[in-house]
Amino acid sequence: MASASGVGLAFPGVTPAVLGPIVVVGLVVLGLAHGACDQLVLPATGQVRRSQRAYLGRFVLGYLSLAAVAGLGWWYWPGVAVGLFFMLTIWHWGSADAPAQPGQLLLWLAHSLLRGALLFAVPAWWWPAEIQHSVNGLLTFAGAVPLGAAGFTSVAQGLWPLVGVGHLVLWAYYIKHREFKRAYTDCREVVLLTVLLLTVPPLLALGVYFVFWHSLQHMLRLNRVFGHVALGGHRRAWATLGQEVVFFIRRALPLLVVSLAVPIGLYLLVPAKLAALDTLLGIVVITAAILTLPHALLVSIALDSANWRAGKDKPGMAA
Repeated sequence: MASASGVGLAFPGVTPAVLGPIVVVGLVVLGLAHGACDQLVLPATGQVRRSQRAYLGRFVLGYLSLAAVAGLGWWYWPGVAVGLFFMLTIWHWGSADAPAQPGQLLLWLAHSLLRGALLFAVPAWWWPAEIQHSVNGLLTFAGAVPLGAAGFTSVAQGLWPLVGVGHLVLWAYYIKHREFKRAYTDCREVVLLTVLLLTVPPLLALGVYFVFWHSLQHMLRLNRVFGHVALGGHRRAWATLGQEVVFFIRRALPLLVVSLAVPIGLYLLVPAKLAALDTLLGIVVITAAILTLPHALLVSIALDSANWRAGKDKPGMAA
């Protein structure tokens, strides 16, 4: 993350050429793959005690049904689908970054929503023309009415002060309750993400975040759930990190192959439009949207279950 920000600060003119290919590769290796072990989560956390074959059949049916619901939503109600996708992404990314806080539901919800909103508030404020173009390009591709400049500007200008004040209140709460380490960690992460979002063009910055923060963090979290031995904290070596990726990809490969069918199918449906960058972006985003619904529900219900109720967290299920 810091390296990407450094490239954006030092070489703004070549940032897309430098970071773009890395993000594209990362989208497949980590981005699309990070949800491709979802079928293994419930058995690994002890929430499945019946026949594994029967469970897998029900899981695949349920997962594909939810993905189909999302796909139908984009087909019949594209404007609503775009809005719901952004809200779901804010929740999913934010709750993935928020620390586990069993028994403190409101605090966990507040932290999750503030972190998720930050990832959209900063680009919308700092890069308004680029964000509006991308959002309207997605709406147009999906067949919905584009946003007007006035409406987008009012949302962009109103969101970031709300998110900023919310973080100050959150940190004040942590400090008041002597949770200094938690306040420092969140402040450091917010600064790091804000610098990235200010220095790197918005779509590329969100791509860097999605691949090398959100997806990688989720992969490492699941590796712990799957029994892989934890690495040495912040001294994690590149070679050892590679072992983590290989460990995860080997388990993700079957569902990853199935997941690749979604963008391929969209590619075949709109071949005449593929010269447009907005169309390629639309395919990527709609693929993410269709797969995010079942993935986000599984993470929130299964992996984050301890945060939804009072009591101690279960071993191996905390973030």
